[in-house]
Amino acid sequence: MQNHSEITSFIWGTADLIRDSFKRGKYQDVILPFTVLRRIDSVLEPTKEEVLEAYHKYKDRLDKLEPQLRKRAGYSFYNTSNYTFERLLEEDPGQLSSNLRTYISGFSANMRDVIEKFDFRNTIDKLEQAGLLYQVMERFKNVDLHPDTISNEEMGLIFEELIRKFNEALDENPGEHFTPREVVRLMTELVLTGDRARLGQAGKVSTVYDPCCGTGGMLTAARDRIDELNQDAKIYLYGQEVNPETYAVCKSDLYLKTEEGRDADRIAFGSTLSDDAHRGEKFDYQLANPPYGKDWKRDKQEVKREAERGPAGRFDAGTPRISDGQLLFLQHMISHMKPRHKGGGRVSIIMNGSPLFTGDAGSGESEIRRWLLENDWVEAIIQLPEQIFYNTGISTYVWVVSNDKAEVRQGKVQLIDASDLWEPMRKSLGEKRRYIAEGEEGDPDQVDEIVRLYEDFYQARQNGEADDRVQIFDVEDFGYRKIRVERPLRVNLRPSADRIENVWDKRYFGRLDEDVQERVVAMLHDMEDRMYDDYAAFRSHLKEELDARGISIRKKKRTDILEALSEKDSDAKPARDTKNRLISDTDLRDYERVPLKEDVFEYFEREVKPHVEDAFIDEDYTDEQDGQVGRVGYEINFNRYFYEYDPPRPLDEIESDLQEVQRDIVEMMEEVTA
Repeated sequence: MQNHSEITSFIWGTADLIRDSFKRGKYQDVILPFTVLRRIDSVLEPTKEEVLEAYHKYKDRLDKLEPQLRKRAGYSFYNTSNYTFERLLEEDPGQLSSNLRTYISGFSANMRDVIEKFDFRNTIDKLEQAGLLYQVMERFKNVDLHPDTISNEEMGLIFEELIRKFNEALDENPGEHFTPREVVRLMTELVLTGDRARLGQAGKVSTVYDPCCGTGGMLTAARDRIDELNQDAKIYLYGQEVNPETYAVCKSDLYLKTEEGRDADRIAFGSTLSDDAHRGEKFDYQLANPPYGKDWKRDKQEVKREAERGPAGRFDAGTPRISDGQLLFLQHMISHMKPRHKGGGRVSIIMNGSPLFTGDAGSGESEIRRWLLENDWVEAIIQLPEQIFYNTGISTYVWVVSNDKAEVRQGKVQLIDASDLWEPMRKSLGEKRRYIAEGEEGDPDQVDEIVRLYEDFYQARQNGEADDRVQIFDVEDFGYRKIRVERPLRVNLRPSADRIENVWDKRYFGRLDEDVQERVVAMLHDMEDRMYDDYAAFRSHLKEELDARGISIRKKKRTDILEALSEKDSDAKPARDTKNRLISDTDLRDYERVPLKEDVFEYFEREVKPHVEDAFIDEDYTDEQDGQVGRVGYEINFNRYFYEYDPPRPLDEIESDLQEVQRDIVEMMEEVTA
């Protein structure tokens, strides 16, 4: 086995051993923990005797034995049992299950936490009952996972490939996936590229955070890239992960990459939305690929409580619909951006199309977009190619967010259409049929090309070299006011026998005393049976008749009577209320979206009034934040901005093709009947 693909295939071959005893969706319960265990056993084996010697020498003499054992092991974790992976198989196979538990108990507390997240002891019991424990361990003994053989980067690829296979086995939804390496590189470059000057400072301290870090791929990619730009930089990684298996993989990987293991110690377990493990921390750089198309029901109570805290909480801008929590993650990350006076923070997050346009004016999603844009935090949004993820082929978008925009970007948002920057996969991997080329094996470097489009911003336009894949907008260009357009109610009224019968079915009229109801109905029958086309005039006439008979009923009951005696009539006069205001016909109600840069009333006079003469604006339909007419909404519709009109073919060409098809059909019919 020479490369990570061959090793991945070998490890995945364990499934052939266990398929009769474990369901396909449970393969990961066996394969992942044994892969981690074999990896950490490989790195501890060379110093095993030194650790045991120190343990037995000092265990009764030192109160704090851990520093000595860490020093001997060469890592921030160790194992004080007498066993190694190979010794477990060599010594008393009949006690393998018991000895394996002893071996696990011998790990330092930090590594035991990792292994226990796999629910490994339960898996050991199942393997023992199935008579498979020895066979599985023997298979893993035959794979060398030592870092000298398999680098940390290759090991990351192995873990991610295994997890992809597990997700396929579980038939997970599109939000359950990991991020392809080229997308991780792109997001890393985008979040760092606007900060190169600061990154180059001697002794620069940088903090990087991923609130849904998975196996830690984005964190390590960012750290490695910062290290390339400045080898003197001090880099601190932070993360949180809700899935116990990927959390364990991430922690074990980071424990192997640093002698002190502090980066691993800063990876927290639990749901970021309901339990922010890094509350109060502020970060220079944040990257994330949150689950999309996934609800946040399990976090609802805590999220709502956090939103009620207002500006002191993470979700002051509002909450999206319960079925999709992507915009909650983005709000969470913004709350963790380092303040501008301390250098500011930058965010790179990948989401599907829903956060761009889902939700009408006043909805949770629209209000969150409004908050983002009006605070001028959004630098750029990049549309990626379809079919580049392993478990979904849908369109995805990278958002670049900053609270310290360069002066040239202030008040602007850059949209980049990179949907055509891809190469076909030689072999599909799940839904992944394309990749963004990174300049290897003769391919173009499409990642660099996207970054260049982002960096150029205005320069290409100023040089007369505008790229049609880039559009630059003012923040206000994405906003609109949703106004309510009403038309007056037009009805005729008639106290005829059939319409009077309708009165009995009215809600508020039905609450009158029975004798009052009968008196009102008798009065209506006594009124002249003729048609009225003036609502206000008939209302006055009705009031006079009621007063004349000494019948006193409230306005809602009188309105019920008017509705019962009414029928729609386009020739009738517009109905008005007692204050002479037009009454709206809700059946004819409509809405218009007025661009935020335009005056609502000027737009109405120009675009609506010429077509609907009696229409009017409901001036009581106002925005909660600014109190002005119309509710403010924001949406970013990529298709609208990058749409290219493809004109239909000339009619004579179409007609010629049709005639040719007709001739072919006639010829075929003649052959059949000949």
